[in-house]
Amino acid sequence: MSDDRVYIFDTTLRDGEQSPGISLGVREKLEIAEQLQRLGVDIIEAGFPATSQGDFDAVTQLSARISDSVVCALARARSEDIDRAWEAVKGAAKPRIHTFVSTSDIHLEHQLRKTRDEVLEMARASVGRARGYCEDVEFSPMDATRSDPEFLYRVLEAAIGEGATTLNIPDTVGYSIPDEFAEIIRGIFENVAGIAGVVVSVHCHNDLGLAVANSLSAVEAGARQVECAVNGLGERAGNASLEEIVMTLKVRQDRLGLKTGINSTEISRTSRLVSMLTGYPVQPNKAVVGRNAFAHESGIHQDGVLKERTTYEIMDAASVGLVESDIVLGKHSGRHALKEQLERLGYFLGEDELNQAFKRFKELADKKGSLSGEDIEAVALEYIRTEGQRWKLTAYEVHSGGKEAPPSATVTLEREDERVTERAIGDGMVDATCKAIRAALKVDAKLYAMTVEAITAGLDAIGDVTMQLEVEGRRVVGRGVSTDIVEAAARAYLNAINKVLR
Repeated sequence: MSDDRVYIFDTTLRDGEQSPGISLGVREKLEIAEQLQRLGVDIIEAGFPATSQGDFDAVTQLSARISDSVVCALARARSEDIDRAWEAVKGAAKPRIHTFVSTSDIHLEHQLRKTRDEVLEMARASVGRARGYCEDVEFSPMDATRSDPEFLYRVLEAAIGEGATTLNIPDTVGYSIPDEFAEIIRGIFENVAGIAGVVVSVHCHNDLGLAVANSLSAVEAGARQVECAVNGLGERAGNASLEEIVMTLKVRQDRLGLKTGINSTEISRTSRLVSMLTGYPVQPNKAVVGRNAFAHESGIHQDGVLKERTTYEIMDAASVGLVESDIVLGKHSGRHALKEQLERLGYFLGEDELNQAFKRFKELADKKGSLSGEDIEAVALEYIRTEGQRWKLTAYEVHSGGKEAPPSATVTLEREDERVTERAIGDGMVDATCKAIRAALKVDAKLYAMTVEAITAGLDAIGDVTMQLEVEGRRVVGRGVSTDIVEAAARAYLNAINKVLR
């Protein structure tokens, strides 16, 4: 391993999917994984196969499709978990099993209810079993930053003795601060026998907003793998943000002297893809990938940038793939032109999906006149996002109401040979439409949050609606696009419900 090379371990599909409301289908996971491979991610943590058949199937299919990146499956320190993980990744060109067990006294006492000696044996046995399946084995002592250092060292030495090739040090609850975390990493290098022969990794959570800072402190202390997620997705406040880690190492190479294998020009597209497929919008002021990241409102800043970009920009927007798109297609553009532009954007739809996307493209082009690259991307993602959908919105009619009558909506939904039409009234047209969908499908759905954004500028812009619902006790996110906000909301609402029905 090169001393100046930092390996990027992406956990968007595993820890990122644990964000409330995210529910990705196999097709959606494949799209994200293939984009992560184009981005140059070294290791893709594809899932936790023992948790569900769906996760097992997704990891199995990813393993068959991904050839350049390592495909990693997570497993608790249980033989059945490790066996299941191997079954899922054994078809990968580069398989890895990642096994973990808690080492902090608070976890041992209240969660595992095990002694230190029992946990030490669990670590030893799990790594040994995983090593019997494949050469690439990662071990994590969960809640490492709140563990007794001497016990942590013993567990790590046991993992090395059984053949672990990567030792990951997680700040599981986002408790550490940078200097403290760097001290933990230095302590491991100084006190763990055999540490020179393995890769030391870090996995930092963002509960105190320090995940990226902690990860970088660890890297300066000698860690050479960082576990992170696109857009900083993950449980609670999320994980270290992949794009922030990568661009800090790139922009501050003068200070850090380190490099990654990431193609940074794919960062922006990866961020948009993950955002649209998960339904989690990127905040405008998000570092590196937010829409304001390269915008300058201050007159002083604008003047400086116009004279010399580097006066107020430490990164070139093009370095993260933020370039103005010259793609414009109109209502007279053909199916082949749409296919070419989609492939140029990195979306490769099957024949049936392409036919459906082309039909939808024509509908939108008739309303808007012409579609930009961002609009075309939204059309493609709508068909990736609705993979496996049970119900489709085929017709709707809304009335805004007045003094004599409240707002109302009539919707028609179809699946295969089944068709259902329902009418409802509500506080507004969107409310009435959603109530009609809920009545038609006879599901209990509660709206928690809704956001509306314009994909491009102008009054004819395509609207992008994101909804977070609780459907039959499960929190899900849905997303829909249309030039008509009511239709976009109906598509988002239906998309969320379909995820539960799926």
